[in-house]
Amino acid sequence: MRVLIACEFSGTVRDAFLARGHDAWSCDLLPDERGSNRHIQGDARTLLKPDRWDLLIAHPPCTRLCNSGVRWLHEPPANRSLDAMWAELDEGAALFGAFWNAPVPRVAVENPVMHKYAKVRIPNYQEPVQSVQPWQFGHGETKRTCLWLRNLPPLNPTDIVEGREQRVHQMSPGPDRWKERSRFFPGIAAAMADQWGVP
Repeated sequence: MRVLIACEFSGTVRDAFLARGHDAWSCDLLPDERGSNRHIQGDARTLLKPDRWDLLIAHPPCTRLCNSGVRWLHEPPANRSLDAMWAELDEGAALFGAFWNAPVPRVAVENPVMHKYAKVRIPNYQEPVQSVQPWQFGHGETKRTCLWLRNLPPLNPTDIVEGREQRVHQMSPGPDRWKERSRFFPGIAAAMADQWGVP
């Protein structure tokens, strides 16, 4: 299968599909942190051509779309304006919508729980098909992840483990906090490759 992983700099999902023999590529504005030659640095929307991909898995930034950040749309953080917050929301919704409505037969978009202002800005919006937790796939922590799925089945848990650490939520502030919080879980990536990697 020809697989595009959009908004991924870590190669986690890409490499899970590559390990199973698929023609998998990642794309992100950032360079690939592993230095892979299977990474395209740039805007993934430019790659969304008809008949180019069999499967798209997208991880668009959730900063302005997720429920946990909706407060900034009413009272912006220091040195930011309300207009800037709403403009970033529009940009985030447009990116999510481009992936959700991409001319690709099978699509998965992952994000946290989304607020109502984002939902009304996404063309053809539908509610997510499921939400998963890392502890269902071998990681003893919590981080609810919603999956918007088109022509794909929900993921089945592969390795339910003990432990419900909130590592991602409790990360200390710092310059790389956003990067570590956005890092995807290898156990969920493996489940995607095993369960969705069937032509």
